[in-house]
Amino acid sequence: MDNAFSLHQDLRNYKYKHGKYYAFKVFDPKLRDIHKASVRDRLLHHALYRILYPFFDKTFIADSFSCRKNKGTHKAINRFREFYYKVSKNNKKTCWVLKCDIKKFFASIDHQKLMKILSEYIKEDDILSVLKEIIHSFDLKNNGTGLPLGNLTSQLFANVYMNEFDQFVKHKLKVKYYIRYSDDFVILSEDKNYLKEKIPMIRDFLQNNLSLTLHPDKIYIKTLYSGVDFLGWVNFFNHRVLRTATKRRMFEKIKKSINFSILNSYIGLLKHGNSYNIKENIKLKYL
Repeated sequence: MDNAFSLHQDLRNYKYKHGKYYAFKVFDPKLRDIHKASVRDRLLHHALYRILYPFFDKTFIADSFSCRKNKGTHKAINRFREFYYKVSKNNKKTCWVLKCDIKKFFASIDHQKLMKILSEYIKEDDILSVLKEIIHSFDLKNNGTGLPLGNLTSQLFANVYMNEFDQFVKHKLKVKYYIRYSDDFVILSEDKNYLKEKIPMIRDFLQNNLSLTLHPDKIYIKTLYSGVDFLGWVNFFNHRVLRTATKRRMFEKIKKSINFSILNSYIGLLKHGNSYNIKENIKLKYL
C-alpha cells in the first residue's frame, strides 16, 4: 500500500524515477540474463500495460503471435501448418520455407528508435515521459540499447518495435505467408528464388530502420520433407515431432522435481504433436 501511495504522489508531481533491477540467470533453454524491477515499478508496468496493450494490439498484424492474448506458440505452429497446406496445394507442390531469427534481439532494441515509434502513436507528453523513464532505466552497455527480459512492458515494447518490420514485410514486400513469434519468423513460398531475393531486403530494413541484425547462422531455406524446426517442434507435412533438445530438457526438469502440475502441463504440451510414445513414457515412469 505504501508503494502504491508513493508511486501515485511521484507520478502526480512529475517526480517519478525508475528504480534499480535485481539480476539473475535462468536456462530457458539457453542461459538468459533476467532483470527484475522492484514491486513499486512493477505496479506501474502493469498499469501501463493494461491501458496500452488493447490500443497497440489493434495495430499488429494477425500473424504476430508472441505475448498476445489468444495467440501463443500453439496457434503459431497451427497457422504454419495452415499456410503450408495452402502453398503446397495439399502437398502437391513443393513448398519452401525461409526461417530467420534476430541476433541478441532484446539487447539490441534501440531506445531512441523505440521512443520515436511510440511517439507516432502517443501524443500525450506525460505518458511519453513515463515511458521514456522506463525504457532508459535499463542500459547495461551505456549505448542506449536493450530492454530487460523481466519487465512486462518489454513484451509490449518488443511487439511495437517489430510491428514496423511486420508492416514492411506485409505491405512493402507484399509477402502473403509470413509468421512471426518474437524474433523468430518464417516466410513460405513455392518459389525458392523468391525467398532468396527477400533476404537482403529483410536484412537491410532491420539494420537501417531498427538497428537489428539477422543471425548469420540461423538463416535457412528448406522444405518440410526434411523437417522445419520452428518454435520447439520439427514440422513435417502431416505431423510434427518435439525437438530433441526440448525433449531432453523436459525429462531433465521432470527428474529434478516430480511435480504433478508440471507433469500435466507437459502432457498438455505434447498433445499438440505426434508424441504418443513420450506421453506414455512419462505416465509409466512418473504418474
